[in-house]
Amino acid sequence: MHNEPLSRKIIHVDMDAFYASVEELDDPSLKGKPVAVGGSEKRGVVSAANYEARKYGVRSAMSGYLAKKNCPHITFVKPRFARYKEISKQVKSIFFDYTDLVEPLSLDEAYLDVTVNKKGNPSATLIAKEIRERIFKEIGLTASAGISINKFIAKIASDHNKPNGQKTVGPEEVIAFLEALEIRKFYGVGKVTADKMYRLGIFTGTDLKTKSLAFLEENFGKSGRHYFNVVRGIHHSAVKPHRIPKSVGAERTFSENLSSEIFMLERLEHIAQELEKRLKKADIAGKTVTLKIKYSDFTLQTRSKTLPYFIADGTLILETAKELLYQEKMENSVRLLGISLANLNTEKGSTPIKKDAVSVQLKFEF
Repeated sequence: MHNEPLSRKIIHVDMDAFYASVEELDDPSLKGKPVAVGGSEKRGVVSAANYEARKYGVRSAMSGYLAKKNCPHITFVKPRFARYKEISKQVKSIFFDYTDLVEPLSLDEAYLDVTVNKKGNPSATLIAKEIRERIFKEIGLTASAGISINKFIAKIASDHNKPNGQKTVGPEEVIAFLEALEIRKFYGVGKVTADKMYRLGIFTGTDLKTKSLAFLEENFGKSGRHYFNVVRGIHHSAVKPHRIPKSVGAERTFSENLSSEIFMLERLEHIAQELEKRLKKADIAGKTVTLKIKYSDFTLQTRSKTLPYFIADGTLILETAKELLYQEKMENSVRLLGISLANLNTEKGSTPIKKDAVSVQLKFEF
């Protein structure tokens, strides 16, 4: 069987400090000041920080207390997710002027496949530039972009010239780009994996490339094959316009730590009700219930149970979550509880990548 060479043109667009930028857009007096969205309450967590705040080490997922300690003159702004969704919708409508192959990753980033596009423009680089200019002109926000032959490289490239910049990694540049890349900058390599790679003498793409598939699978399990392929520029994942969620969840962080299971049950009831609302709205059911517990020392624990049938009812979800709560004794007082439902009735068997798929890239205008 003959395989056509892969010749996709993928753009990853990433809005710059999105939540904080929207706040600055709506309140110009915030411009030039360090701003954090969220995090102002005693137990608050920073959802986003603008670039001025990042200079002081403030970043998302940091406690408001630490953000204030790092930057005493920081301004905390309450999140307005309805507004962020509204702006996100406006940004996406610009994307759809160029292609219907748009895969949103979150409110502030998306992949676009512009191999064949509505403008008939052969240059993905120029399309990305035009999209960024339109976002700025029509909405008033800046965005960065990465352009390359697949989603993996485009995602990494969009980080290179942030904020308000873009980077193209053309087909002939892919291998050199990946070889020179620090391993911690590979998309999907978190701190734990990076530390493990460092211990194995893997610091750059070049180092990763010297390791055999067997070695990587032995040390990183299923991810080993992924690392073996991506460093060679092989990543066949298509831009999927309708991303199907793998799980649906709801969680709550508490203003005071909970040490009594009675209080936890009360909170779980509200969380189960919220989850039921989300499931009904999306017309989704699932079989695997997972209880997420974050203790006061920030250690995280999950407990799961798979049922023989699909559920979406809050009462059934709560009963399973209760069972998981009592499964073993609490290790400490609790600051966060969450319930999620996976193994959903939306999942279909994924199409396997053919082993003989050609990874040679055509030379074409980028």
